[in-house]
Amino acid sequence: MHAYRSHTCADLTKDQVGDTVRLAGWVHRIRDHGGVLFIDLRDHYGMTQVLCDPDSPVFAQVEKVRSEWCIRIDGTVKARAESLVNPKLPTGEIEVYIRDIEVLGEAQELPLIVFGDQEYPEETRLKYRYLDLRREAMQKSMTLRSDVVSSIRRRMWDKGFREYQTPIITASSPEGARDFLVPSRLHPGKFYALPQAPQQFKQLIMVSGFDKYFQIAPCFRDEDPRADRSPTDFYQLDMEMSFVEQQDVFDTVAPVIAGVFEEFGGGKSVDAPETWPQIPYAEAALKYGTDKPDLRNPIEMQVVSEHFAGSGFAIFAKLLEQEGTEIRAIPAPGGGSRKFCDRMNAWAQKEGLPGMGYIFWRDQGEGMEAAGPLAKNIGPERTEAIRQQLGLGVGDAAFFLGGKPASFQRIAGKARDVLGQELKLIDPNRFAFAWIVDFPIYEKDEETGEVDFEHNPFSMPQGGMEALQGDPLKVLGFQYDLACNGYELVSGAIRNHKPEVMLKAFEIAGYGEDEVKNRFGALYNAFHYGAPPHGGCAAGIDRMVMLLAETANIREVIMFPMNQRAEDLMMNAPSDPSSDQLMELSLRVIPQD
Repeated sequence: MHAYRSHTCADLTKDQVGDTVRLAGWVHRIRDHGGVLFIDLRDHYGMTQVLCDPDSPVFAQVEKVRSEWCIRIDGTVKARAESLVNPKLPTGEIEVYIRDIEVLGEAQELPLIVFGDQEYPEETRLKYRYLDLRREAMQKSMTLRSDVVSSIRRRMWDKGFREYQTPIITASSPEGARDFLVPSRLHPGKFYALPQAPQQFKQLIMVSGFDKYFQIAPCFRDEDPRADRSPTDFYQLDMEMSFVEQQDVFDTVAPVIAGVFEEFGGGKSVDAPETWPQIPYAEAALKYGTDKPDLRNPIEMQVVSEHFAGSGFAIFAKLLEQEGTEIRAIPAPGGGSRKFCDRMNAWAQKEGLPGMGYIFWRDQGEGMEAAGPLAKNIGPERTEAIRQQLGLGVGDAAFFLGGKPASFQRIAGKARDVLGQELKLIDPNRFAFAWIVDFPIYEKDEETGEVDFEHNPFSMPQGGMEALQGDPLKVLGFQYDLACNGYELVSGAIRNHKPEVMLKAFEIAGYGEDEVKNRFGALYNAFHYGAPPHGGCAAGIDRMVMLLAETANIREVIMFPMNQRAEDLMMNAPSDPSSDQLMELSLRVIPQD
């Protein structure tokens, strides 16, 4: 017999009754029933009930066992009485009578309990992550993650892609976040960078003549933390293709993503890829207040400025006299009560707004009446025109925000989400996808007036060189994101593969020719040697698994995550370097005040 086990804790059934078996695992729970000790023995695969009574030669040893001790037992498989069968366990029809035991590893008093669903502070869970990971929910999440990655790989290979690895130590590249820098010992005063993404390398792979590339790629970004984003590193499905247009990329990656969600989505409906809408960025910003809309929510915002211009509501009327301002309405079907409207107004105030104007429509017996402060100020004709434009009726409401769109768009999108949740308009059993397209390549800093890249700097502008001769803020790129249930899952672009267009694109963003050649020399030079048209995308593995695991915290699906302050509490990182390490790297740490 094997030194540690003949079966896992999920293997045994009535077919093994009478057999002598060997099991190994952790003591999940101990129960004393009238002198008979019952132990739920757990391993990665499942649970088996083992028992010991005073007639066993090792009863005294079993009495000493405590929770989370790692043990090996030998015993005889017995059938449970029919009334004692546990249908929730694959091994629920049997139990194992212990005849021998070996303690493989004792456990001290536990800082967190593995058994049950007790809540612990995240700091405790991350410090003792190896214990936290023993919990059933965490075992399921990590297994899910592994299975998702395996499924993605199979699906990409089936589509004719091959996996190639790109460097981890490389040069700094502007990808929209801060780099993690790595000092060079051999070249004092110079630094490598951990890659924010394999962007340049995967483009160079296309220039090298490899038609289809993918990689489950680690990416490193020194970012501020969010619940749906790791502050240090993450993994993505990175892919690139040659001789393709935007739709070719969509047609390739959409079935992969949809297939994974169908396979691991727990029976939730998945919109068919051919039905995924392609929504221009400007339209998404207007209707949903975000470039990652949750399309399970049917609410769409509309511009209603004309109904407030010159109206009796002075705040909006005066606002509209300023250039670039508008009033948007957020319909709220089913929200037509003063109590609900006041509650949403209070929510807006907690978000830092003075409040949200609102109108709601109620039945007064002799017909429908518009109510609320706005309705009184603008009069029945304007309120009726608003109602008809929004397609609302009795029992419905609308909320209003105004100003320059950039100043209120984010909060409007958040309000839309809150309304959808509060009014139970969102189908929790659906994955709704949408391609967001036609992103602007450039944006202007409101304070400095400087123009910089709004999105990926390596994207092909729609219209090529000609498009770059006019107003840069009107230049759209062949850039696209895939949104699902309010999260960005995929981001990509058709790449700029022409050196003269590349130079012009960076020039508009303030990068001189010498700087482009210095920072992106490999890519720039490669484009002079027959670069093919190419494009691709990257899909966030962590975020996909987060959605599939039905959690809003990405740390729940990462094996060993950092906390929100980018600290590894288990490994005590970041840590202070030794004097010898600093000297070897020709570095000196400047104390912070």
